[in-house]
Amino acid sequence: MKKEKNEKNEKKEVKPFMLFKIIIILVVFLIICLAYARYISTKGLIIKEYPIKTNLLSEEYDGFKIVQFSDLHYGTTNNIDDVKKIVKRINEQNPDVVVFTGDLFDDSIELNEDNINQLIEELNKIEAKINKYAVPGNHDYDKKDYWNIFKEKTNFTLLTNTFDYVYYNSNTPIVFIGLDDYLMGDPVYKEAYQFLNDNTKDYYKILILHEPDQIDHLNDFTENTEYDFNLAIAGHSHLGQVRLPFIGATITPQGAKNYYDEQLCIRR
Repeated sequence: MKKEKNEKNEKKEVKPFMLFKIIIILVVFLIICLAYARYISTKGLIIKEYPIKTNLLSEEYDGFKIVQFSDLHYGTTNNIDDVKKIVKRINEQNPDVVVFTGDLFDDSIELNEDNINQLIEELNKIEAKINKYAVPGNHDYDKKDYWNIFKEKTNFTLLTNTFDYVYYNSNTPIVFIGLDDYLMGDPVYKEAYQFLNDNTKDYYKILILHEPDQIDHLNDFTENTEYDFNLAIAGHSHLGQVRLPFIGATITPQGAKNYYDEQLCIRR
């Protein structure tokens, strides 16, 4: 009987110890996941190319290359060394047009003017044969003073509720249309699509915006005019705020619930 009691006591002592081990393992696993998400997964730089096949552009546009980058969140996700690497890789692509789709800054970081000027100096080294375009993101509105410095000193063309024509070996242009941020800004579609007043509906239209879900609301407040596009280029989603291996995005930010993955949004 005494032996049986001792065995029972040993079993009782084992259970709390096992529970403690499980808790330790889970805590270590969580720390590793957080460290990977913050310091490793955000540092990978992968270039992905997507061919655009359309009958709406003439053969003169064969080889026309657009490079997009987005959501630098400078000071948090990326530092100046990261930006230098990004600029180098962009220039290696020999782009005709470069597009930045918002969130250059982050609302959680305070920068001084020297920090911002150093960032702008690097971004101004990006080389595009034709032009470089940018639109603001929601975090850029949280740091509006920083964004204003960027607007004043950058050699990017800011497309905020406006458009620009791009010619490439042809007399018929592509129209690049830029929209203000959907969550924090004031997108005015009538201004962005003013080129329609010149009866240019047949031009190939590339829409540049920060939050991708905005494309589903282009015509919410219009009466006689239909605002459309042939290709949309957006950022914001981060491919999901939380993304798991083999599963994909499990948590997506507001403004990227419908379009959050690596996908082409093309309307022919």
